[in-house]
This record gives sequence, structure tokens and C-alpha cells, in this order.
Amino acid sequence: MKNKMLKGIVLSIVSILFFACESKKVEAVAIDKEQIKNEIQAIENKMAEMFNDRTVKAEEYYAEDAISFSQNKLPLEGKTAIEKSIKEDLENFPKGYQIAFVVNEIFPSNDGIQVVEIGNYRVSDSTSTPLYTGNYIAVFEKRDGKYVCIRDMSASDKNKNEETEKE
Repeated sequence: MKNKMLKGIVLSIVSILFFACESKKVEAVAIDKEQIKNEIQAIENKMAEMFNDRTVKAEEYYAEDAISFSQNKLPLEGKTAIEKSIKEDLENFPKGYQIAFVVNEIFPSNDGIQVVEIGNYRVSDSTSTPLYTGNYIAVFEKRDGKYVCIRDMSASDKNKNEETEKE
């Protein structure tokens, strides 16, 4: 009898542990990629507007802990350093030059909290003649209900275009 009772207790403990340790099913979150892409494009449009007006405010685009990687520069850490660098770059932009950013693809996480964006940009003169283009990758994270850029990297083909023009 004692043996049956001991087996019953052991079986009960094993059963409790089994059901307690059973992995919880994670419900899939419905992700609307087109809506996210539109949201990211609106952020890029706002950034282009700030570039073009020479009124860049990093808090409109970057997270406080963002890191930006650009050609021929050390990584810029924090939105203050990024904003300062952008403003310095804009000082070398002739008046009338305009930039446009285009979201080509997005890759949202399963929960939609993070999004990897692959895009391109075009710089044009005051007559809308393209001067050079480039590509970028940005990682966004949804914080306090809105996407902010936490990492980005860009590469310009400006030198390539200049070489082509010389030929």
C-alpha cells in the first residue's frame, strides 16, 4: 500500500512538472507589412523634408541610443552626435539641393516591434536633375507607440558618378 501511495505521489509530481513546464503557445500577431512600410516611408519623407529645409532634428527620427554608420566616418553614437554630423554635412550642400528617400523593402520582426528597412536616396539640384544616389539600411524599433531608428548605415555612389562624368 505504501508503495502504491509513493508511486501515486511521484506520478502526481511528474504530471504537475510536465504541465507546468509545457511551453506556452505564443499567439501570432497579425503584421500588416504594407501599413508598416507606409509608416516607415512617412518617417523617411519627414526626414527628407528636414534635410531639404536644413532643419534636421534627430529626435524626429533617431532613438537616444542610436548608432549611425556612414562612409569615411567613425560610427556616430547617440542622436546628438548624429544630428551634429548631419548639420555639418548640410553646410556643404549647395542651396537648392534636395534629397529624397525611398523605402524599397522592409523586414518586420514577428511582433512588428523591430523593422529592417532597405532603401535608396537621390540628391538632386534645384532643377531636379539627379546629382548622385546611394543606398541605406535602417533598423527601426517601436518605442512609445512610434518607430525610431536605432541603427543605420548608408553608402553613396557619388564617387562612382563623378568617375562616370569624367569619362
